[in-house]
Amino acid sequence: MPRCNVLLVYPRFNAGSFWNYSKTCELVGAKYPAPPLGLITVAAMLPEDWDVRLVDRNTGSLEDEDLAWADLIMTGGMLPQQSDCLAVIRQAQARGIPCAVGGPDATSSPEVYEIADFLVLGEAEGILETFIAAWNSGDRKGRFTAEKFKADVQSSPIPRFDLLNFKDYVQIGVQYSRGCPFTCEFCDIIELYGRVPRTKTNEQMLAELDRLYELGYRGHVDFVDDNLIGNKRAVKGFLPELAKWQKGRSYPFEMSTEASLNLADDEALLKMMQQAGYFSVFIGIESPDPEVLVATRKKQNTRRDIAKSVHKIYDAGIFVLAGFIVGFDEESDKVADEISALIEEAAIPVAMTGLLYALPNTQLTRRLAKEGRLHADFATDDPDTEHGDQCTAGLNFTTVRPREQILDDFKKVIDQVYSPEAYFGRVQKVASMLDMSGANGSILGAGFFHDIKLFGRLILAMTFTDTTYRWPFWKTLLKTAFTNFRAIKPVMMMLAIYVHLGPFSRFVVGQIDDQIADIKKGHWEQPALVAAA
Repeated sequence: MPRCNVLLVYPRFNAGSFWNYSKTCELVGAKYPAPPLGLITVAAMLPEDWDVRLVDRNTGSLEDEDLAWADLIMTGGMLPQQSDCLAVIRQAQARGIPCAVGGPDATSSPEVYEIADFLVLGEAEGILETFIAAWNSGDRKGRFTAEKFKADVQSSPIPRFDLLNFKDYVQIGVQYSRGCPFTCEFCDIIELYGRVPRTKTNEQMLAELDRLYELGYRGHVDFVDDNLIGNKRAVKGFLPELAKWQKGRSYPFEMSTEASLNLADDEALLKMMQQAGYFSVFIGIESPDPEVLVATRKKQNTRRDIAKSVHKIYDAGIFVLAGFIVGFDEESDKVADEISALIEEAAIPVAMTGLLYALPNTQLTRRLAKEGRLHADFATDDPDTEHGDQCTAGLNFTTVRPREQILDDFKKVIDQVYSPEAYFGRVQKVASMLDMSGANGSILGAGFFHDIKLFGRLILAMTFTDTTYRWPFWKTLLKTAFTNFRAIKPVMMMLAIYVHLGPFSRFVVGQIDDQIADIKKGHWEQPALVAAA
């Protein structure tokens, strides 16, 4: 089998994003929130005698010597990485280096990446061997498509964590399962990975954590699952083993994940997560309006009191980050007040509120196209133009309510929930509700010295660097210290996130003000539409 020098290149995410947490990364001495789990998993599937290097363009640069070394470049990512991914392909081709592209965006919009030499579409476990065989037989162009939802995740190898510089990242990702049982209209997860969650074995998952531990990593591990509890039976069989693993090593990792709101219905499951060391969970709430939730096929959130459900999760010592969306057809002109009120009632400090965006290859996109409402440039705009964040570049379709009104309502939500008084007030509420009596309430864990360093940097940033937050910061910290001392660590995390969210919210408001002004001046024109089917 011929040897091959493979250069894995992870494209740069757009700079103006809610999710890059740039200021928070600087605060903790990191360069980016998380590494490319997909690419380092692909690296582990390549032949053992192939040499592999990784360049993450979010933490470093792609140098001439990297290109000179490479026989093959493998790249790919998500929609916000599309512009840089195309730039990487062009750079490779200018040097005569074959380039293979995969990942969720290429799988959803393969037509955008036709310039690449190879398209490897779908889940890598289902198709990479075929690609490798073609390369070894001399093929230098091709298209390989995995059968949907058939990849065996139990055959997935331990990712090449050794390719990472852990100091570059706030957290390291692992994946236990793929897929989600729900049918949310706007979501592309079920289109990419299906509605039947597939899980790794307990032994397989613990082996990945063993590898991280052996490499010396300690700290935040994010389970990047589409919905950790999509297969409750499996995860309930895994969590006790994870808790035992953690306890046997003095809890080297603190965990976060993503789950659906029905997590709150299962106290036993929440207790298992608490004992395993989970400290936060992201939940897609989207809207407090039952009509909106039913119309967008998120009925699961209508079957429970949303605020009380969030509070039940706090009872397990796990704080909630949540997603909300403005721009649904069925929402009323009261949407800004309704979303803001729910965020306050539920006490959710980090409430990622965005504008509805029709992603490629979703039920929403197909419906809007059928209705003749989808912008013709909905997916790519211009291949040389970066996609914005959903906070500033949503509504890629003809809206039911006036576009200006939706933008104004969205701006009101951002203004209301991210004022320092409102944000720090919600952090104080969360601190009073978190039950930190479980394993996730440990102060003297393996990350103790890292936490001390974060504490010092946070004091400097919020007391001296930006005095705007000095009083609410100290009020929050002191109140927590005297009322629920074990909640100090999650409170510090939420305060550190505001170092990014405070300035970012003002950036978003400025961008939306400009868009509203363009509409009022008549400078905004309705884009061409996809012809109705």
